[in-house]
Amino acid sequence: MSVSLQKGQKVSLTKDNATLNRVIIGLGWDQAKQSKGLLGGLFGGKTAEIDCDASAILLQGGKLHNKNDVVYFGNLRHGSGAVQHMGDNLTGAGEGDDEQITVDLSAIPQQYDRIVLVVNIYQAVQRHQDFGMIENAFIRIVDARTNAEMCRYNLSENYSGMTAMIFGEVYRHNNEWKFSAVGQATKDPGLGELIQRYV
Repeated sequence: MSVSLQKGQKVSLTKDNATLNRVIIGLGWDQAKQSKGLLGGLFGGKTAEIDCDASAILLQGGKLHNKNDVVYFGNLRHGSGAVQHMGDNLTGAGEGDDEQITVDLSAIPQQYDRIVLVVNIYQAVQRHQDFGMIENAFIRIVDARTNAEMCRYNLSENYSGMTAMIFGEVYRHNNEWKFSAVGQATKDPGLGELIQRYV
């Protein structure tokens, strides 16, 4: 039974599921329908596809110590092998997860205590795009063994003008893995600026 989370809520992943090791973190979004209007009808009204990129940032003591601890479309697998990005979706089209990151909780080296899950819009500033053009955004945690959804957080606020989003965090607390629904929007123009928050 999946738990539906609100912004700021936390849930334990392993407390009642001690044998849980691999999870799939699914992130999804849709491009909001644009109203054509008169000018849109005359000039085609086609907006450029919005390319959202999901990334996982592995932290030690709440800090990013090495750029190789960022798993994204340009670095699909963490050096430990514990975190793997399943590939870039360029449009967000289609049902279900748009991008997935798999995490082997049992294989994460002890020095890492937190994995921050972020999404930014590729070339947001150049393309004049923001999260106000996105709808139905969510993050969910799935048990990789059974494919059962454990929890889901639907991001429902208005994020107009924001170009990046901290969706959530998987973190270690007292030898237990937990998930926190963050939902914090930022104006960081790209992943490079976003990760500076954790340096």
